[in-house]
Amino acid sequence: MEEMTEKRLREMAERSWSRGIPVWSDFLDLHEQTLLKRIRPTLPQPELLLFGGAEGCERVMAGFGVSDPADAPIACLRVSPPGMKFAPDMAHRDLLGSLMSLGFERSLLGDLILREKEAWVFCAERIADYICDGLTSVRRTPVRAVRAEEPPEGGLFRTRREIVQVASPRLDALVAGAFRLSRGHAQELFPAGKVFLDGAECLRPDAVPEPGQIVSVRGLGRFRYQEPETRSKKGRWNVSIDRYV
Repeated sequence: MEEMTEKRLREMAERSWSRGIPVWSDFLDLHEQTLLKRIRPTLPQPELLLFGGAEGCERVMAGFGVSDPADAPIACLRVSPPGMKFAPDMAHRDLLGSLMSLGFERSLLGDLILREKEAWVFCAERIADYICDGLTSVRRTPVRAVRAEEPPEGGLFRTRREIVQVASPRLDALVAGAFRLSRGHAQELFPAGKVFLDGAECLRPDAVPEPGQIVSVRGLGRFRYQEPETRSKKGRWNVSIDRYV
């Protein structure tokens, strides 16, 4: 699978470079982004833009020979029930299942951002109208999908400032503290390929992130690392993180 992904990315870079045209991939997950960053120095097209539809998106398209994110073939859709008052909160799994049942690949979908009873969906432009026509329900709740003219009030991505107490600002300690895991369990996530730092897979539990970097753990969530605030009397660090909620 990795060899096929690398071949596809190299072909896109070569096509962009040889023809002098912009070429966009479909949405890349974190493992595919890690691979792209690893091979980037060997690609013939040095100009590369990663964009998912808005700042902070985890799933992104790669634009070879592109410098302006406004050129990305990405649409943002608002999915909401006609009767907001009595509708249940929308669940990520239910929304993704309803979208996938329309019959296209996961790579054509970017981030799904839920806000209680409604959601914002980033998708490839070429399937936007199909989703608007075909998505009529999420689980048993009737919904309508329309192109979003602007993001929801307060921005698409919300974070909550938290203080976690850790033995050190090492990445394994931060993951354990942020997700309430044992240190041993947190360390097991690294060789399993589940920890990412700014979209690139991180295999080093002893890595120390820089303030502002985003730590993603597959299946658990993500947070933006800030910096140690103070130290307790027992020598433990009180660290600020902004958790994505």
